[in-house]
Amino acid sequence: MSSLTFTTCDNPAGPVITLSGEMDLTSRTPLEAATRVTPPAGTPLCLDMSGVTFMDSSGLNFLLTLRRRLAADGSRLVLTGIRNEPMRVLALTGADAILLAADDGAHVPTPRDTPTS
Repeated sequence: MSSLTFTTCDNPAGPVITLSGEMDLTSRTPLEAATRVTPPAGTPLCLDMSGVTFMDSSGLNFLLTLRRRLAADGSRLVLTGIRNEPMRVLALTGADAILLAADDGAHVPTPRDTPTS
């Protein structure tokens, strides 16, 4: 059983998937299923990682593969809310330069940014 949970939210700027728990080998299959949706070309898929407490090489590989797939479809991956542990993995491997590259400055809203009525 995966120790990662996620929720999906559609925003005008693109879909947002909020992750919570550990990104590791056991969470890869559910993550792949959750991210099968491909946003329209030019629309980002946002992963809100503010709840991710642990990430190993399987999680890193997942992010790099997802980024590559989205780019091939004309979309892009946006990561937000990355905490210390996952950020350390990105920095140690140099993947931060790829996954956190400066974008066009557009803000992708997370569910917390979306006003409730």
